[in-house]
Amino acid sequence: MALKFTHKDLEFDIGDTVKVNYKIREKDKERLQAFDGVILAIKGQGDSKTFLVAKNATDGIRVERIFPISSPWIDSIKKIRVRSSQGPHVTLWTHHRPFRFSRHLPL
Repeated sequence: MALKFTHKDLEFDIGDTVKVNYKIREKDKERLQAFDGVILAIKGQGDSKTFLVAKNATDGIRVERIFPISSPWIDSIKKIRVRSSQGPHVTLWTHHRPFRFSRHLPL
């Protein structure tokens, strides 16, 4: 399991809060959709490397999405906040807990 990845000369770690702008194609239109959350996992090697981003939606619903790093559909990835000094231990704890236990942690 990798702990870091680079995308367009920016380095991202597990626990970083990011905003991923993803291209969506609907029939003949193309638009950008933003997905912001915390990077919980980075897996794979080379071109098949992926990263998991999780965010808390309304009513205690948690949404997780897996993005391939080398996808042409990713427009940009912006780092909103760098992870805390507690490192990946808190993100792994958050990943395996239900929302009601993890909602009070800073994301």
